This record gives sequence, structure tokens and C-alpha cells, in this order.
Amino acid sequence: MIIRQLVLRQGRRAATVQSLRPLKRFLSSEVDSIESSLQNSIKETHSIEAYINSQSSTLVPSIDPNTHATASTGPVSNSVVEDYQIYKQQKQLIGQLGSAIPAHYQPHTLLTNPPSPSDVTLELLLASEAHQGHATSLWNPANARYIHGIRQGIHIISLDVTAAHLRRAARVVTEVTRRGGLVLFVGTRAGQDRAVVKAAQLAKGCHLFERWIPGSITNGQQILGKCRTMVVNEKDEEIPGFEEQLYERAVLKPDLVVCLNPMENYVLLHECGLNQIPTIGIIDTNADPTWVTYPIPANDDSLRCVQVIAGVLGRAGEQGQKLRLQAAEKGVITYMPAKGLKFPDDKTALAAGEEDDIDFETLDVAAIDDLERMLETEDFSDVEDADDVAIGEGQMDKLDGPDGDVPNTMKNMAREDVQSTLEDARVQNQLPIEDDEDQLQKLSRMGFQSSHPQGSAEWQEEMTKYLKGSEIS
Repeated sequence: MIIRQLVLRQGRRAATVQSLRPLKRFLSSEVDSIESSLQNSIKETHSIEAYINSQSSTLVPSIDPNTHATASTGPVSNSVVEDYQIYKQQKQLIGQLGSAIPAHYQPHTLLTNPPSPSDVTLELLLASEAHQGHATSLWNPANARYIHGIRQGIHIISLDVTAAHLRRAARVVTEVTRRGGLVLFVGTRAGQDRAVVKAAQLAKGCHLFERWIPGSITNGQQILGKCRTMVVNEKDEEIPGFEEQLYERAVLKPDLVVCLNPMENYVLLHECGLNQIPTIGIIDTNADPTWVTYPIPANDDSLRCVQVIAGVLGRAGEQGQKLRLQAAEKGVITYMPAKGLKFPDDKTALAAGEEDDIDFETLDVAAIDDLERMLETEDFSDVEDADDVAIGEGQMDKLDGPDGDVPNTMKNMAREDVQSTLEDARVQNQLPIEDDEDQLQKLSRMGFQSSHPQGSAEWQEEMTKYLKGSEIS
């Protein structure tokens, strides 16, 4: 009770006015000091503003708008004109200098405008990450000649070797398409479909971006027998009337296969090897380079690298097609005609298809290098005189060519085909056959006999009738 009363008494004393007087005295002194400092700062601000106004009034004279509007402008000093002329000259000289940083990598350009073989550089391959291989533990020792070194446990592919092999493969594609070959582009990994389709469109070939069906080459008649085929002339124009003959022929096989991921398409490469079809493939450090005919050591896991290589090979095929069509415009055939095809008897079909008679004079015998086809023609209606046939005989000497270009077996086969075409041309134009031993032996084997002296007009007439009734192989 005593403590409670003491607390109440002291509380009442603390709440009285006399106890608050020292606090008020302290607060009043602080407020006065703050007010005095504010007044001093305001005075200093006014003094600075007055000084600035005085200086501006002396530097910038006052302008009367009425008098300034009517005043005439004076002549510009020569120094101002000279300075402006110097400024223009300097701007013209150094205005174009400096560095610009455009966007170098635009992914869509590799598909819309692929690089050509002439655009292959080490910088392009380096930017495409073509030099990065796999871990050293996964390498194939057969790729040792393609490896530049090791960095952080990863093999680095030599870009010099990559560029050289890529240019060689592009040259192969160009020559195959120039001679009418069919190129198949294969890429079955995710993201490779657009690059494969674009390359096939440029090279006028075929593409495959799904799983390879085993047996499409070795057993193609059962798998691809229902696919439509057609006969075209040297200008890629379809010739009607061959439907029955094409129905009985075997399915087409590619003349060259470009595989962008050989690791997943061993069955395809094995079938190509069984049918002597050359192949081109991207070989990484973990792949076997003996699977393909023309390896391209590069990073097959980089989509950009794959698009660059596919675009270069597609452009190479496009160049070959252009060269073939340019030669066709001049009347030169750069490929072997299809073997075993005969022109139909329907004249309307021939008229609709614009007869594709082969001019033996313009036949490019250099196409003998294509080991998949042989020279055989059966219609020589455009051979009109002995001069054309004589020119055709002159083509026989071109079969030899440089040493080692063509195997002897192929030379002999081509020589027999050319000789048979000359015989057909002579029969078609009723020209005399040379009286050499080979011709006489062939006639005797065919069973030709005549009671008239050899070489006489009667003998020639009987021989011509006999040959017209027989089929010369």
C-alpha cells in the first residue's frame, strides 16, 4: 500500500507544468538555431542567383523582337564557311571508317541460302564447331590421321583435312550430277530433315529423313516396285510411251549416297557396298571411316555443321545439273542412255514427247567413266549421211584416254557397243559395211550367206535385207 501511494505521488509531480519547463527551454533553443540557418541559406541562394543574372545580362544582350524581325542578316564570315567545308571533307573521308558488328550467324540462311563449295573456309568450319570430336576414350584409331590434338579430354579434328575432304566430296557430287546420276541424301537424326530436303532439291535427287527400310537396294523390286518412274530426254522433259517397258524394268538405284549420320545407317552403307554404290559420309572421331567411300571428318553431333556440309554438297549437285543442261542446250549428251529401252511404235507418242534421237556425233564418250552404265542406242534416224557415221567412228579413238582412266574390261565392252551402234547406223542409212575380217566373221556367225561375189551390189543388197530382218545385239 505504501509503495502504491509513493508511485502515485511521484507521477502527479512529473505531470505538472513546472516539470516541463526545462524541456520547453531546450526545444525552443534548437528551433531558433534551425530557423537562423535556413534564413542564412536563403540569403546565400539569392546572392548567387543575383550574380548569375548579372553575368548573363552582360554576355547575352537583350533582343527586341520588333527590331530583330525587321533587321537584315549580315554576311557570313569567311572563317565560318571554311570551317564548314573542312567539316564536310573530313566527314566524307572518315565517315565510313570504324567497326560494325553485324549478326554473323543467322540459322535460317543455312537453309534458305546454303554455302557453295567456293565458300568453304576454315572460319566457316570453326564457327560451325566442325572441329569438336568425342572423348578420347571413344575414339576409333582409324581416325588418327584426321585428329589435330586433344584438349580437355576431347579430340580436336583438323579443319584443314575437313576442308580438303569436303571439297573432294563436292567435286564427286558435281561430276555425278553432270553425267545424269541420281544422288540420295540421307539424314535420319532429329533436325536434319530440312537440310536433307533442301540439298536434294538443289541437286535434283532423292532424300530420306526417316528410318531406312532394310532391303531397299538389295530387294528394291519388292519394296519400291510400285514407285513411279519415267523416261526423260537430255533436257529433263518427259517422253511418254515407255510405261510398258518401265513396268518390266528393275527399280532405280542411286548412283551416289550422301549419309549425314553413318553411325545410325550401317545397313544402308552395307547395301551400297554390296551394289558398288559410292557413298559420302560425315565421320566423327568415334566412327569407322571405312564404312564410306569418301569420308568427311567433322562433328556429326553439331546441327549447324551438318547443315553446312549438306548445303555445300547440295550446291555442288546444283552446279553439276547446270553444266549438264548447258551441254544439252548445245546438243551434247554427257551421260549414258538407258540400256534396253526402245522407242514405241506409236508415232503420236513420239510427236508428243519430241523425239529424243541421240546424235552420235555429239555423244560425249568421256561418260564411259560411269561404270554403272554402258553405251547402247537403237534409233539413229537423225544420222543422215556417211559423214556423221565417219565422225562417230572417230569417237572410237577417245575410248583409250589417259593411262589408267578406264579399266581394260570397260574399254572392251564400250568398244563393242560403239561398233554395234555403227553397224545399226549403217543399216538404217543403207551404207556399206567395211570389208574387214571382223565384219565378215560376224556376218558368218549370224548365218548370212550369198551366192553373189563379196562386195558386189547384189551382195550388199542381200546383206542389207538380212540385217534389217535380224536384230543386231
